[in-house]
Amino acid sequence: EVRLVESGGGLVQAGGSLRLSCATSGFTFDDYGIGWFRQAPGKEREGVSCIAGNDGKTYYTDSVKGRFTIFSDSAKNTVFLQMNNLKPEDTAVYYCAADSSWSDFPFVPDYWGQGTQVTVSS
Repeated sequence: EVRLVESGGGLVQAGGSLRLSCATSGFTFDDYGIGWFRQAPGKEREGVSCIAGNDGKTYYTDSVKGRFTIFSDSAKNTVFLQMNNLKPEDTAVYYCAADSSWSDFPFVPDYWGQGTQVTVSS
């Protein structure tokens, strides 16, 4: 059974930091791209960042470059998203997702996590 389980969301003031975790199981980590997407109320879901399971190559959407860092612990099949200097516009539900046939980001995932809420107050 494939599982992606997010954790680490919460409420933080603008300028603060959070670290999201995505624990994966049920598939070969190195064969997948693991990404973070987010969806704010009334807005479409957008791709935030992605990391390649095999070589660690990373992608970021422009609005988070320099503030967010994605990294993985392949031994634990876990991907992290370190979010610094958070802004109110980062408020959204953040989803972890995995895709086996990706070549670019954002991708269309094979699997989704259940999401974790991030709220940034001004």
